[in-house]
Amino acid sequence: MRQRHEALQALERGESGDILIIGGGINGVGVFRDLAAQGIGATLVEMGDFCSGTSAAPSRLIHGGLRYLEQGEFKLVRESVEERDSLLLNAPHQVSPIRVWVPALSWAGGTVQAGLRFLRLMKDPGPKGALILKLGLTIFDSFSNRNRSMPKHRLVKRKNALETVPDLAANIKIVAEYFDARITSPERLTLELAADAEKDCAGSLALPYVRLAGIEGETALLEDVLTGRIYRKTCRFIINCAGAWIDEVDANLGIAERLTGGTRGSHLVLKRPDLAAGLGDVMLYFETPDHRACLIYRLDSEHVLLGTTDIRTEDPGDKDTSEAEIDYLFEVLATVLPKARARRQDIAFAYSGVRPLPRQTGGAAGSISRDHTFRIFEPAGGRKVPLLTLIGGKWTTYRACAEQIADLVLPRIGGTRRASTADLPIGGGKEFPKTAQGLKALAAGISASAGLSQARAMLLIKRYGTAAKQIAQELQPDTPLESAPCYSREEILWITRNERVTRLEDMILRRTLMAFEGVASDACIGEVAGIMASALSWTGERMNQEAEATLRLLKTRHRVQLQQGKAAGPAG
Repeated sequence: MRQRHEALQALERGESGDILIIGGGINGVGVFRDLAAQGIGATLVEMGDFCSGTSAAPSRLIHGGLRYLEQGEFKLVRESVEERDSLLLNAPHQVSPIRVWVPALSWAGGTVQAGLRFLRLMKDPGPKGALILKLGLTIFDSFSNRNRSMPKHRLVKRKNALETVPDLAANIKIVAEYFDARITSPERLTLELAADAEKDCAGSLALPYVRLAGIEGETALLEDVLTGRIYRKTCRFIINCAGAWIDEVDANLGIAERLTGGTRGSHLVLKRPDLAAGLGDVMLYFETPDHRACLIYRLDSEHVLLGTTDIRTEDPGDKDTSEAEIDYLFEVLATVLPKARARRQDIAFAYSGVRPLPRQTGGAAGSISRDHTFRIFEPAGGRKVPLLTLIGGKWTTYRACAEQIADLVLPRIGGTRRASTADLPIGGGKEFPKTAQGLKALAAGISASAGLSQARAMLLIKRYGTAAKQIAQELQPDTPLESAPCYSREEILWITRNERVTRLEDMILRRTLMAFEGVASDACIGEVAGIMASALSWTGERMNQEAEATLRLLKTRHRVQLQQGKAAGPAG
């Protein structure tokens, strides 16, 4: 990808397509990618960095949506399972299977209430015994019969479950086991989709830190968030994929109706090697006393991920994890793993995001549909172009959602579908080895051609998939960072020059997993800021401002307990 200043020059020269997409989260980028596959160039603008809003705050799962069966949303679950299976094939470098256990406190509990929810005669969630879980998982399995990418579910007796997770609560009678998928870095996968689109279609252009400021007839006013400069872009169709911000964007386009009502979801990364070891390869997907669904699973040998909350909010920027949420997550964790005894000093990283759900008053937050819908607004007032607004949208189903949006837009702009993205590999997922032996061979080839150790080659593959072959050739002499030896100076330079990095926080939080993996020390942030400054021609003042802003963000919003000096590498 070109650097941001070059992309802005292309915008000024009128080189980008006249379909305008607002929002650089997974759904906006998904539409951007789908249109590019049809040869339709689009201009995408995002007021922050790519995948910096709600799309950066999931449970890092690509899941089939088992719990949506409880609300009778069979179509959504089928679509989710199919899209999960597609991502396992198209992005194997980022998406991998995960074993899931759902604890049950009884055999037949909640049967009547579940029946009412299946029939949509009751909305709020309730208890689920083993029989209800068995029924739901049987339906769930049937949706993945086409690809059979995962083993079928089974019930595991308590005594057998304790052999794997010995600290399960005493009131758990049995667990239901099934397989879903997790994603290593949603931020990188989003970026890879944007890069693929620009590579495949000359008119595709994605611009971070650019916002829609207004519209005059057919001309959108696009503001550079960093400088305030306005760019004028003629467009013939606008697609609003701004997630929790769709109402604000629509208001700029003359539409007063409110379509979304968000709920905040928060997660905690805990540095607890004992919990990581005790969970092994199992994700616990457990019911809370208030009949919500929470989860905990191992990220690496030192860290686990605990989530999530579901709190109504009217503020799309409400991304700070509250003290009450931390208390809640620790309390519900104790109901399934009573010996866990989580403490605030265990928190290595915290993050929150606002789910862009359909507006609904009353009822439990968990009962609001997670499916997506669209609204089309014909030209009106000072806006002379049609507008499509996406309401809702899940990470897992982004591709199907994008395809549906493209199929609504294409006939209106004289385009036709010429390709499906269902089987299209993503970024470093292209030609990714299907076996452990193939993976070792890929690492050996990179090691030999680039003069790197096999361990370093394998780490690059883990981060970039098969794109590591090209990247490794440009990492000479591959000098480890003094503060974070698992990254190199040349790697940071390559990312800065090739992945449209604009701010230091983009690098620390999204292009790399430095913050998420606990690698970002004070010294690391200073060292990376210096490398980026040399590549982006920052002044000393700008470099210091970026470092201070990133440190402040990590300490406050993400609750990172920054260490002085050298940081350890990511755990295995």
